[in-house]
Amino acid sequence: MKKRSQKLLVYLFILLSAFSKVNAQNNNDSIAVQQPVQDSTTTIVMQKSKLNYKSLIIPAALIGYGVAGLSIRGLKEINRDTKIEVDEHQPTRTRFDDYTQFIPGLMVYGLNMAGIKGKHNFRDRTIIYASSQLIVTAFTTPLKYMVKEERPDRSNTLSFPSGHAAIAFSNAQFMFREYKDTNFWLSLSGYPFALFTGVYRIINNKHWVGDVVAGAGFGILSTELAYWLFPKIDSLLRGKNKTKKSFSSTMVMPFYQNNTVGIGLIKNF
Repeated sequence: MKKRSQKLLVYLFILLSAFSKVNAQNNNDSIAVQQPVQDSTTTIVMQKSKLNYKSLIIPAALIGYGVAGLSIRGLKEINRDTKIEVDEHQPTRTRFDDYTQFIPGLMVYGLNMAGIKGKHNFRDRTIIYASSQLIVTAFTTPLKYMVKEERPDRSNTLSFPSGHAAIAFSNAQFMFREYKDTNFWLSLSGYPFALFTGVYRIINNKHWVGDVVAGAGFGILSTELAYWLFPKIDSLLRGKNKTKKSFSSTMVMPFYQNNTVGIGLIKNF
């Protein structure tokens, strides 16, 4: 059990170190350089993108609890005692948790269609949402096969972390980020669905408490990383489109150099 936790901590440390390195290399001030090239001027803009480390405190704490629950006796007892309580009371089980995990994300699109605009337009929020789902899958799927924790119902050894909880909280965090600046209380309305999903993963005997808590942390973290990565992804996509449309007089093209993403602009005069 200790070896399993140690491997997990090493894996998480490598991931966080990689993100920290990339973020540090991209936190330099924006630079605009103009260089004359015969009768043209080349302007290179280095985009600045910072990862707000304060937003990582809560997901880090949740993930830390889940990891600790794999080996610390007191937390493992909480997992077992919760399962015993659920088995004794035998609450009604439901498969609604298979669907509620996606409701906050769908709400964002529904509210925008109803005229309640969020932070981003359809294209931009779709890029962010898709990125968050890819990231959360990249986090949870390898960890399930690495940790190999048996589910409470003993159906397999893919219990840690909870994928349903991770997706649910990534969706809830997506809704929070889209509406927190315009309607704070509305931005929080996705979390009840995420909590419902997490609780019913425990009631349905599919996950331990620690699995769900860690899943919530990975979900929130994935969405935060998706928002951080969005300017970089957006600059690459827009650069490609502009290059095709404006090649005759203006060339806009993405570039990557020394782990820095930016846009190159060539204007003919």
